[in-house]
Amino acid sequence: MIDLHTHTTFSDGELIPAELIRRARYAGYQVIGLSDHADHSNLELILNNLLPLSTLYSTYADIEVLVGVELTHVPPALIPETIAQARDLGAQYVVVHGETIVEPVQKGTNLAALEGGADILAHPGLISPEEVDLAREKGVYLELSTRKGHSLTNGHVLKLALARGAKVVINNDAHSPSDLVSKELRTRIALGAGLTLEEVNLLENNSLELVEKIRSRSHGRKV
Repeated sequence: MIDLHTHTTFSDGELIPAELIRRARYAGYQVIGLSDHADHSNLELILNNLLPLSTLYSTYADIEVLVGVELTHVPPALIPETIAQARDLGAQYVVVHGETIVEPVQKGTNLAALEGGADILAHPGLISPEEVDLAREKGVYLELSTRKGHSLTNGHVLKLALARGAKVVINNDAHSPSDLVSKELRTRIALGAGLTLEEVNLLENNSLELVEKIRSRSHGRKV
């Protein structure tokens, strides 16, 4: 399994990075992405502290660790430039906290994330058909969430994405150990959103494809 949306004590997660990484490996994940909530106040702090873990723990923890951020409640007008700033600071990928229906996310956040070229638009709520078209054009992956609340619009996101050719990944948005769902539950949640088993496998392939893009980009940065 691959999951690119998790949180540590560097934002509102319950676990320090090492424990989250270990628990993810024990739960069966092959790749785990650390994507703590970030805005202009803590972006550099998160990346300076967590980026070294990508190499260190990928080497010694028997799991590939990627480090990004989840831009959260950043005013839409600032999102594209903040995505660029995160990448300049070394973020291996960028998630934007989308317009979930269970939080007061500012309208326009989804559009700004897409226009700014985020890697993942997390829990995008009642995303519009036009925004899904833009996600396809920009190569932004839309998220199906296994997290309570955010998952309420999975069916809507999936229906539009399948109809309009946008790519979808499934993430757990883990804040606590119990959020690291098993492969079986992950599959059941995807089936509950309306996927077939064949399409569930396609989502897993999408996650792998995204990881390969991140690897390639990171390698290019090192060179």
